[in-house]
Amino acid sequence: MFSIFKKKPKPIDTSLLEPILTDMHSHVLPGLDDGSPDVETSLELAKGLVELGYKKLICTPHVMSDFYRNTPETINEAAAKLREALTKQNINLELEIAAEYYLDEAFLAKIEEQEQLLSFGDKYILFETPFMNPSAFTDKAIFQLQSLGYKPVLAHPERYVYMYGKYGKLAQMHEKGVLLQVNINSLTGYYSKDAKKVAEQLIEDRMVSFLGTDCHHTRHINMLHKAKENPYYAAALNLPLLNRNL
Repeated sequence: MFSIFKKKPKPIDTSLLEPILTDMHSHVLPGLDDGSPDVETSLELAKGLVELGYKKLICTPHVMSDFYRNTPETINEAAAKLREALTKQNINLELEIAAEYYLDEAFLAKIEEQEQLLSFGDKYILFETPFMNPSAFTDKAIFQLQSLGYKPVLAHPERYVYMYGKYGKLAQMHEKGVLLQVNINSLTGYYSKDAKKVAEQLIEDRMVSFLGTDCHHTRHINMLHKAKENPYYAAALNLPLLNRNL
């Protein structure tokens, strides 16, 4: 899958490339999940993302039946609080809401019962699977989402340990119409060396449709500055990223 002789992309002047102004994966809404715990922290993260050049955030708090039982109502309420705080602080940052759905039985039930799902853009649905083991519901959920007109987006495919050494499975998902979203900080090795390698390979194979910050805390902000100097980040900006259509 990977070659030790693979050459890194040549450095590219990112100022010549169209920037990403919309982040479609973040956990900056206050008090909903393992991201920002309060409005003050959310403001700090928002300021950091503005400094990085973002104009719009699509906020995607976790929806997990065992841990984060967020609903459209709770997510809207948190977004309203943050919008009010941004206005008071004169921070020019547009907020929209969606969610990062954990692929479990509860999510499958939401799909089957056609509950309201928080999509973004052109009916994109962001979902994640367990990190260590594959979900038994993946194929069924993808099929049913697509049947309902949604476009499934797999969050950070480079981070799933059960996929390591099985790159072909990601290619198969991509061929079936699943869009792939890479975390920008994966390019720095922040999560692991393996995650970095998979992210690089996905970019080389032009299989990345979205880049996301997956911002939870200030450590992520600090690493994002480093990531933007990475040649693979520049290579990703050369792709027809769908962030630019949001």
